[in-house]
Amino acid sequence: MEFTVKNAPIAKQSTACIVVGVFDSHRLSESAAELDRISRGYIVNVLKRGDMKAGAGQVQWLHDVPRTACERVLLVSCGKKGELNDATYRKIVRAMAGALRDAAIKEALCCLPELEVKDRDLAWKVRETVTITEDVLYRFEHTVSKDTNARARLARLHINVASSDELAAARAEVKVGKAIAAGVKLTKELGNLPPNICTPSYLAEEAGRIAADDPRMKLTVLEEKDIAKLKMGALLAVARGSRQPPRFIVLSYNGGAKNDKPIVLVGKGITFDSGGISIKPAAAMDEMKYDMCGAASVLGALAAIAALELPINVTGVIPSCENLPDGNATKPGDVVTSMSGQTIEILNTDAEGRLILCDALTWCERLEPAAVVDIATLTGACVIALGKHAAGLLGNDADLVNELLTAGRETGDRAWELPLWDDYQDQLKTNFADMANVGGREGGTITAACFLARFTKKYPWAHLDIAGVAWRSGSDKGATGRPVPLLVEFLMKRAQESAQA
Repeated sequence: MEFTVKNAPIAKQSTACIVVGVFDSHRLSESAAELDRISRGYIVNVLKRGDMKAGAGQVQWLHDVPRTACERVLLVSCGKKGELNDATYRKIVRAMAGALRDAAIKEALCCLPELEVKDRDLAWKVRETVTITEDVLYRFEHTVSKDTNARARLARLHINVASSDELAAARAEVKVGKAIAAGVKLTKELGNLPPNICTPSYLAEEAGRIAADDPRMKLTVLEEKDIAKLKMGALLAVARGSRQPPRFIVLSYNGGAKNDKPIVLVGKGITFDSGGISIKPAAAMDEMKYDMCGAASVLGALAAIAALELPINVTGVIPSCENLPDGNATKPGDVVTSMSGQTIEILNTDAEGRLILCDALTWCERLEPAAVVDIATLTGACVIALGKHAAGLLGNDADLVNELLTAGRETGDRAWELPLWDDYQDQLKTNFADMANVGGREGGTITAACFLARFTKKYPWAHLDIAGVAWRSGSDKGATGRPVPLLVEFLMKRAQESAQA
């Protein structure tokens, strides 16, 4: 998909489609008004007939608009004039992209960034236009034998800006948007792959492909014997039930100064989660291939920051294995020793993500990190608490938590902070080990984070529970690519601050 930026009179644009915004009560955007003037009131007359419904996100196709050079005009309803906010802007761009996709148009000129959006500048509008358009146009094809929808696809979107002075800034944001969109796409692809393809070894190979494209990248992959030497007993306990060997993947991007401490992203990489001996219900178990979306988002974020050449050091750490029942699988009641030396009574083998993460978080101490953010499809309780709209966010450092919250608001990839109070730690008590791996039904997302907090006392740490946002179910089933936009925004801000310092 190609994006270009133009500053040209739309009356002279010879293209398959021009996209303009209109508001309720027949009020027109600047470009829509220009097309209406050229066509001698054609657009307003169409609106007055009532063919287009009011409300943001509605669309109306116009063909052969008089005295214009384009084949079609796509009107996109923007709601009430003066009330356009960031959520509504995203909605109308999504509506545009969906209409262009369904109409099988190869090329279009988009004038939506000219619209005034509360508290947002042109750079933000251009970036959102790129990332949302790419998101809507995404199709998973890796395991599909033939294209079931073989119509033409949108290949080029021209973004029109109001002034030639804005061209350079808009083009820079196109680059940012494409990098984020590519990271999101990679994360979706990995998440959507079937678990017989996307194994721990496959994730390691994918990390290798990313590293091969950039000399600033360094990859280390630890195999089972290496993991055992490190005494990662919690990770190995989860892996015992599978014939697929575990992998501990470390992918480092060194774009900053040599002595700069790295930001570390830790991604849960359970490539299939049956629940183990505490087996899950059969319904929707196929969706447990998405239990590695935390790992996928780490790889997507690293690919994006490499494309942006950010002057920052970032290390991705991915503990990866399958969680399956077997005669050798870990049982409820087993006690294992983590890399930290702390012992864990495993009361529920379906609470496996925290087990592989705790050893990874202990390993991160050797990096002397500036901050650590782990990303995991960790608890169903988070879906109950926050639904499909926000990731759960907890941490031991208020500044780091606030950085992530701000990044989520900026990108629309939102998170919501939950408390990490010591009051919840008592729920992890057991008579037979230093801690249990579950704390009961109450506050399940919080007690899972409390478990992880016991392994993160030596550095600033935050935990993103993405169980509700990593994929969609139903007819629109598929990975979302979240929280790549949040992570990249967070890292871009850190890089800016580092450069200013």
